[in-house]
Amino acid sequence: MDPASTFRSLLAGPAPVLALAPMQDVTDLEFWQLMRRYDGPDYYCTEYFRVYRGSCLDKTILRSITDNPTGRPGMAQLIGNDIPELVRTARELQQHPVAAIDLNLGCPAPVVYRKCAGGGLLRDPDRIDAILGALREAVSIPFTVKTRVGFESPDLWDRLLEVFAKHALDLLVVHGRTVKEMYRTAVHHDLIARAVQRLSCPVIANGNVHSARQGWEVLRQTGARGLMIGRGAIRNPWIFRQFRALAAGHEPAVPTGRDVLAYLEALFAATHARGMTEHSHVQRLKKHMNYFGLGVEPTGCFLHRIRRVTSPNEFFAVCRDFLDHDQPMVLEPFDLPLRPDDLMAGIHR
Repeated sequence: MDPASTFRSLLAGPAPVLALAPMQDVTDLEFWQLMRRYDGPDYYCTEYFRVYRGSCLDKTILRSITDNPTGRPGMAQLIGNDIPELVRTARELQQHPVAAIDLNLGCPAPVVYRKCAGGGLLRDPDRIDAILGALREAVSIPFTVKTRVGFESPDLWDRLLEVFAKHALDLLVVHGRTVKEMYRTAVHHDLIARAVQRLSCPVIANGNVHSARQGWEVLRQTGARGLMIGRGAIRNPWIFRQFRALAAGHEPAVPTGRDVLAYLEALFAATHARGMTEHSHVQRLKKHMNYFGLGVEPTGCFLHRIRRVTSPNEFFAVCRDFLDHDQPMVLEPFDLPLRPDDLMAGIHR
């Protein structure tokens, strides 16, 4: 079965759909492969292809589609606002084994939204209407959207839902925060539920899914067709397996400290790019460790120390200090004592 047909069958099936959220500079081909070792999600989404006048398909991101090692469908995500270029890129991507074309309407990075792309488009529903119309006509495989619930506030959410309903989307993924809320506030599950009620297409809930049990509660509150998990999967790659165990009526297995240490060793190997220096490699890995460090211990000591390592030896020395044991590790985020301006400050549960 081709990826698009597999994806359609997945959405039509009875089980909740589990997805790995696309995270720029994190969820690359190697990370997909790593997640697959832990059973992984039901489908994957690439980092976004930047689309602008004269842009070309990023070859590194395209490898996630052409060399997809997971055995599960992978969709390609676009970001941009130039309609002819978005259409051209969508048509190019359909020459490859993609399960779906996804439009990013949620990226909260200022460098993106200031160019009226990603979450910046949420200020202009009419522009979104035009983009979706053009892409829906150009895309013959499933066409999906990943969005937030507004830019400054959710005031335009009902208008945005009207636009989404107009274009026969195959799937809508809703991160239940506004762009300006970034990752620091509670998720507006009521607004995800509103999308479920008003749209005929499946809706996936996204934002702060930090455990399998809490994921089930999100589905209960929203009525969503499934869950998209990002930072929670970096911290706990077992989360998809744990969710499926609960679905089958079983108590999910919890990894030990040494299991987690082995995961970090595999993550270290997966994040190493050819030609990268040891120092650069460790610095790159710290992006992952910001998310991971929330679930290790409650004082913030692990996060403080791991942020200051500069070599692989230092990195693994800190990891062993906290993880070289056989006690269970729940890996749910603690309410760490962080400064208000810390990258990881905010609500994580």
